[in-house]
Amino acid sequence: MPYLRSMLAIQNLTYHLGGRTLYEEASLHIKPKDKIALVGLNGTGKSTLLRLINAEMPPDGGEISKSKETSIGFLNQDLLSYQTEDSILEVALTAFEETLRLEKEINALLKKMETEYSDDLVDKLGKLQERYEAQDGYVIQSRAEEILEGIGFKTQDLHRPLKEFSGGWRMRVMLAKLLLEKPSLLMLDEPTNHLDLPSIEWVEKYLSSYEGAVIVVSHDREFLDNCTTTTVEVANQQLTLYSGNYSFYLEERELRREIQQNAFENQQQQIKQAEQFVNRFRAKATKARQVQSRVKMLEKMDRIDQVVDEFATVNFQFKFQQKSGRFVVTLKDVDKAYGDLQILKQSDGVIERGDKIALIGANGKGKSTLLRIIAGTEGHEGTREEGYNVIPAFYAQHQLEALSVNNEILEELKQAGSAKTELELRTILGAFLFQNDDVFKKIKVLSGGEKSRVALAKTLISEANFLLLDEPTNHLDMQSVNILVQALQHYEGSYIIVSHDRYFVSQVANKIWWIEDQELKEYPGTYEEWADWAENRRIMQDAQAEKAQATVKLEKPKVAQKQRTLTKEHGRELKKLQKELEDLEQQVLELETEKESLEAEMAEPSVYSNPDLLLEKNERYAKLDESLIQKNEQWEEVALQIEELEG
Repeated sequence: MPYLRSMLAIQNLTYHLGGRTLYEEASLHIKPKDKIALVGLNGTGKSTLLRLINAEMPPDGGEISKSKETSIGFLNQDLLSYQTEDSILEVALTAFEETLRLEKEINALLKKMETEYSDDLVDKLGKLQERYEAQDGYVIQSRAEEILEGIGFKTQDLHRPLKEFSGGWRMRVMLAKLLLEKPSLLMLDEPTNHLDLPSIEWVEKYLSSYEGAVIVVSHDREFLDNCTTTTVEVANQQLTLYSGNYSFYLEERELRREIQQNAFENQQQQIKQAEQFVNRFRAKATKARQVQSRVKMLEKMDRIDQVVDEFATVNFQFKFQQKSGRFVVTLKDVDKAYGDLQILKQSDGVIERGDKIALIGANGKGKSTLLRIIAGTEGHEGTREEGYNVIPAFYAQHQLEALSVNNEILEELKQAGSAKTELELRTILGAFLFQNDDVFKKIKVLSGGEKSRVALAKTLISEANFLLLDEPTNHLDMQSVNILVQALQHYEGSYIIVSHDRYFVSQVANKIWWIEDQELKEYPGTYEEWADWAENRRIMQDAQAEKAQATVKLEKPKVAQKQRTLTKEHGRELKKLQKELEDLEQQVLELETEKESLEAEMAEPSVYSNPDLLLEKNERYAKLDESLIQKNEQWEEVALQIEELEG
């Protein structure tokens, strides 16, 4: 076979979508352990290619063939709608269908052997248990728990029904299931859309060491850099391979485009000279042979395409008429809680004119809540003071509801009151992937991602001098992210952005905010500077923890020596108290775990938006808190008694 090393071969693929050709005799060969970033402009057919590989539809020409041993796992946005009463742990464990079937057989056989015992049953049980162990049946649950917790789930959430979680969290469960299945080819379509930064970093490390092949479609360029080693570009109805990650692709692509443009210009000069010769000597019989030769040459010539700059720089700026005062928003002693779940405590923050702030961190820490407090739309304790001449504009996913569904896209932007011309508005819409007649589409027929782009464009053309943007890069392709980066880099006002896209943050922020121990923290520098600082702090904390542990080990012999001098009576009493202390520690741990679980429940919208349910949870929380205080007091009392005996 010509492609013996390929696990999957795409040969001469042709596919049409409506009247548009997405692929024309395109070819690609995927080998085991390939880590591929699939890139290209929106609408070129990246997601379509994944669906063709997954055999969801047949190609119009050519073929996609895979080896018998190749299994495919596909994470796509359709999985957002999946719901079930099963717990998220049970859903993840369905990755081990054969192993779970064996487990049921073993349990049924053990039940049968309680009343019926024979050598045949013992032999059958032994064989089943051997197969179960060979499939790692005894560790599948711990593996599932490890992956679910790695992508952001708390331990106490693992037994909650999947249907209780939002679409983004359900997508994480389906990702966990795929990772547990370990298909030989794993295909991920925009996996970072629903992950926070710690989860993105965890998935990066997992994919980097993944034993099978991976194809990833993502607008997060740093994610692609960190977990892929090959880039395939979808452009001009072809699949072009680059033997490096996304950053390598950008450099190599620029070099290839330069070579292509030079070749195009040289060929155009050659064509021009040939056409001039033909036109000049067409009527001369003595030159007929040379003229005919050049005509044939022009007919047979394989024309080189001119390079089209798909990543053109933005040619407009988002301006406003009125500058704000020096201080945009000032927060002082801000407290925010949902029931007994504390989000912010005694937090201060100041946004000054010209600040470009990125608010980063894990989900569940209160970033969106803080953004709403800054916007003045979320109640809280403490003070929020808005500065002079501040004109804010807020972009978040829920802002989509403010769009007028019966308006056309262009009309929606005209009504934003920016005084921009129709040509300027169409240029802006083009940057956000609405080309030509797309601008006349009604809002009501747009997808969620398209509505997001319209709302973002509206936010940016407003007369606002203070922008609040919550995950603005979701649903944008790399070209649109690049346009947004350029627009924000030229924006003369202030803004605060919540984002998990590290490249985007690194390009647009001059300050980093995050929430730690319910307190707002600030780093006065770029994302790269903050990342270096955070890594150094982590190293120092780890070193201090190791040092403390070593000190404890050194002190243990002294304690042992002192214990040997105690009387036997004191020894018995000490042993009894130490056992009591251990029991109390376990009880405190259980109460704290239950309290933490209850706090997570109370943070759910379904709970804090239901007054009766919230009251019930608050009463349970108060009882838990009281029990915890009592147990801690008992622990302190017993610890003091031990200290006296040892002293």
